[in-house]
Amino acid sequence: MAKKSAYKPRLMTAYETEIVPAMVKKFGYKNIMQVPKLVKISINMGVGKTKEDPASLKKAVEDIRIITGQQPMVTKAKRAISNFKIKTGDPVGCAVTLRRFRMYEFMDRLISTALPRVRDFSGLSDKSFDGRGNYSIGLKEQIIFTEIDYDKVDHIRGMNITFTTTAKTDTEAYELLSLLGLPFKKRAIKESTTGGEVKTAMEIN
Repeated sequence: MAKKSAYKPRLMTAYETEIVPAMVKKFGYKNIMQVPKLVKISINMGVGKTKEDPASLKKAVEDIRIITGQQPMVTKAKRAISNFKIKTGDPVGCAVTLRRFRMYEFMDRLISTALPRVRDFSGLSDKSFDGRGNYSIGLKEQIIFTEIDYDKVDHIRGMNITFTTTAKTDTEAYELLSLLGLPFKKRAIKESTTGGEVKTAMEIN
């Protein structure tokens, strides 16, 4: 009886078979262990005044669980914010960290189905790298994920998503995430005012 091949998410397979060789060719790594990799994706959702609306936190936790397939942890305020009547230790949201299979599966759904549902989406900015090879984006609505049943949504909630990589530079991280499929805006081609040369601009239109 033939042995079934072990399951791997599509993007994990793509990384191992296509992206690693492409990164080695572009950056000239001497060892494939030097090739940057995606190590985790962190998703955070804030809910604000949970004391006034305790059910809101419960719904946020459920939304993140449905979207990611993993139970999130409740996040608490690290300091008091008097203007919002928030005390230190008050629950203010929820967060989850995805690794390995769930990380790649979530990223695949984000790229393939969620981002294309963002209204007037024209690509992600490349200005949200942190200088250490990590990248963050903010989403305004959880309903772009098809796992969310719109008829059961009590409030529209946004979330922050951070991609943590082992890249030593933002340039390497940009290339890695681009090859994995993150749809960055195309970098503009600008014409030089001196000599008419065409140069690639780092900024985004």
